[in-house]
Amino acid sequence: MLNRPLRAAVPAAFVLCALTAVTLPARAALGGSPMPTPAGATTTTLAHIAHAAAAGTGASSTAATAAPAQYSVRATTYSSGTSVREYLGTDGNVFGIAWNGPRMPDLQSLLGNYFPQYASGVQALHAARPGRGPVDVEQSNLVVRSGGHMGSFFGQAWLPSALPAGVTGADIK
Repeated sequence: MLNRPLRAAVPAAFVLCALTAVTLPARAALGGSPMPTPAGATTTTLAHIAHAAAAGTGASSTAATAAPAQYSVRATTYSSGTSVREYLGTDGNVFGIAWNGPRMPDLQSLLGNYFPQYASGVQALHAARPGRGPVDVEQSNLVVRSGGHMGSFFGQAWLPSALPAGVTGADIK
């Protein structure tokens, strides 16, 4: 049982955390603008991708590569060694995120407004399948897959309705 001063400190700490969460501005990436580069991290644009779907229409390979990019990939490597890739549509909004590395990224920041939906999905998953294991939350407007173990985590999240034409969840990696 907790001693009296500690029992008083626990609710106060909870209230402080709750107020901080409410007053901090959302830095949502999924469904919005890319995340700002955090201190100690490096960010690069990996590619402007014209998806290969155009090549299947009978167009020559030259025409397929000359097509306007359907999306770009922005990679951020944190000082922890974890890499986060944001998939941006032509409108500049993030429709998918992938991560891998020795530490889990802050999913609350990466998923932004979609985090409560993800948390509910994880809660339902754990109620149906107690214990540890990979997370697979698949809903009509949000898909999150995450797994790994200490020192090696990976995952993807995407908005099915925001995927550019010809792009699937398998392209978010």
